Amino acid sequence: MNKLLSASVMCADLLNLKESVKALEDAGVDYLHFDIMDGSFVPNITLGFDLVNAVKAVTSLPLDVHMMVNDPARYIDRMNLDERDFLCVHYESDIHIQRTLSQIKDRGIKTGLAFNPQTPLNGLQYLTDYTDMVLIMTVSPGFAGQKLFAGAERKTRHARQLLDEWGCAHIPVEVDGNISVENGKLLSRSGADIFVMGTSSLFLKDKSIKQAAQDFRAVI
Repeated sequence: MNKLLSASVMCADLLNLKESVKALEDAGVDYLHFDIMDGSFVPNITLGFDLVNAVKAVTSLPLDVHMMVNDPARYIDRMNLDERDFLCVHYESDIHIQRTLSQIKDRGIKTGLAFNPQTPLNGLQYLTDYTDMVLIMTVSPGFAGQKLFAGAERKTRHARQLLDEWGCAHIPVEVDGNISVENGKLLSRSGADIFVMGTSSLFLKDKSIKQAAQDFRAVI
C-alpha cells in the first residue's frame, strides 16, 4: 500500500489560506486534513464546516475530515464532501457508531473510524464492513504540540495486524499526533499508511513545505 501524506490545515497560515493550499498542492501532499472540534468531545474548538466547504471549492486535493465531536451524525450534511474524501468519526463519540458510519457511506463519502490512545481496538472487528480507513490517535486529541504517547507504535502495529488477519488489508491505517520525521519513520515500519503532518514535520520555520514533504517521504 502506498504511503500517503495528509496535511493538517489547522497548522497552516490561516490568514493566507488560499496561498497555503496552493503551496500544499505544489508540495505533492495527498490529502488536506481538517480537524473539527466541538469543545465538548475535546477541550478545544477549531475549524468549521464553512471553511471546509470554502477550501473544497478551490482545491483539486481530496479532503480528510476528522470530526472530534459528540453525536457526529448531526453534521454529516454540513460539508460538501464526495467519494474522493474521507469523513472520520470517533469510535468513542457515538453509541450507535455503526449507524453513523452507514449514513456517511450512504452519502457516497469514504468513512474513517478513529480511536483515542486509551481505546482498545476490539470493536473494530465488527465495523470493518463500514470502515474505509482506521485512524490511530498517537496523542490525546484536541491540541497540537503534544508528545507521542508511549503505546503509539505498538497500537499502530496491532491495528495493521488485525486488519490483515480479518482480510482487510485494503483498509489503510492513518496516524495523527506529533508525526515528526523520526516518529513517522517508526510508525511507517509499524504499518501506518497515511500520516497527518503538522507543526512537527510539514510546517517548519527552516524549510519550505515542499522540502519538508520530500524529506518526510524519503524516510517512510
